[in-house]
Amino acid sequence: MEFAANGYERASTNQIIKNAGIGKGMLFYYLGSKKELYHYLVEYSLDVIENEYMSFINMAETDFIKRLRQATHLKMKCFVENPGVFNFLGTFFLGSDIDLPEKLQKRYANLTQRGYDIMYANIDTSLFREDVDVEKAFKLIQWALDGYQNEIIARLQGEKMTDVDFEPYWEEFYGYLDVLKKSFYK
Repeated sequence: MEFAANGYERASTNQIIKNAGIGKGMLFYYLGSKKELYHYLVEYSLDVIENEYMSFINMAETDFIKRLRQATHLKMKCFVENPGVFNFLGTFFLGSDIDLPEKLQKRYANLTQRGYDIMYANIDTSLFREDVDVEKAFKLIQWALDGYQNEIIARLQGEKMTDVDFEPYWEEFYGYLDVLKKSFYK
């Protein structure tokens, strides 16, 4: 919670050990440093995202908008069950106050790419209007969602992730999905 609330730089190892109920020597014995603890938590968080969110997305759903909605519901469920993980992940989505080792950067990039692949594979393109170039629609939708994500990140910049109510953001997202469906579907 300390990293989620304060980011890497401002996180206090004294507060971390106090919250964990261990001695500082124990923390450094097992993890070596604050940075290694942070890296361990990034790895753990990516495991949770992969195993408790991405692996449950139903690839049999061929309606792109329904898959997006389903993925969002799964993400919300995973968030509710693992709020600390999502709050922690916000520390490196919203800030760049620590460099991740190349191994973690690659894992994060691969997981991000896998997420995009999950969203776009096995889609029933016949749901799209005939006058819509589906590949271009996918690109536009991806750009729109990336832009929306960047806007949310900008809105949340400087906020403590532990204090953010995400429900209005999910509702706003569903509204955008409805607009996308009206724009591109038959």
